[in-house]
Amino acid sequence: MFDIFLFIFGIILCLIGIVGSFIPVIPGPITSWFGLLLLNITKAVDFNLQFMLITLIIAIAISAMDYVIPIVGVKKLGGSKGGLFGAAIGLIIGLFIIGPIGVFVGPFIGAITGEMINKRNFKESLKPALGSLIGILIGSGIKFCLSLIYLFFYLNIFWTYKENFI
Repeated sequence: MFDIFLFIFGIILCLIGIVGSFIPVIPGPITSWFGLLLLNITKAVDFNLQFMLITLIIAIAISAMDYVIPIVGVKKLGGSKGGLFGAAIGLIIGLFIIGPIGVFVGPFIGAITGEMINKRNFKESLKPALGSLIGILIGSGIKFCLSLIYLFFYLNIFWTYKENFI
C-alpha cells in the first residue's frame, strides 16, 4: 500500500516538475527527479544508484544553467558589462519582488537599464535585453524537455516493474 502512495506522489512530482519548467518558483527538473527517487525507493522497483546519481547531476546542472543562460544571451547580442550586471540583478529582483513573471520581465528590464546606464540609448539597449528574454525561453525549453524525459523514465520504470505494484 505504501508503494502505491509513493508511486502516486512520485508521478505528481513529475507532473509538477513539468509545470515548474515555466514557473521559476518550482525547480522543474529537480522536482521531477524527486518523483523518480520516490519510485526508485519503493519495494517494487530495484533501486539503481548510478541512474539516480546521473539524473540528479543533470537536474542540478540544468537548474544552475537556467540562471546563467539569460546573462549569456545578453552577451551574445552585444550587451556590455552593464547589461550583464543589469540582467543578473533584474533576475534576482524580478524573482523575489514580482514573482514568477518577474523572472521573464526582470532580466529584460535589468538589461535595458544596465545598457542605458552604460550610455546607450533605448533602441540600442533593446537588442541585448532581447538576448536575456531569448535566454530565459531557451532555459525554460531545456527544463521542460528534461522534465518530460524524467516523466518518460518514470513511466518506463513503472511499466517494467508494474507486476510488483499489484
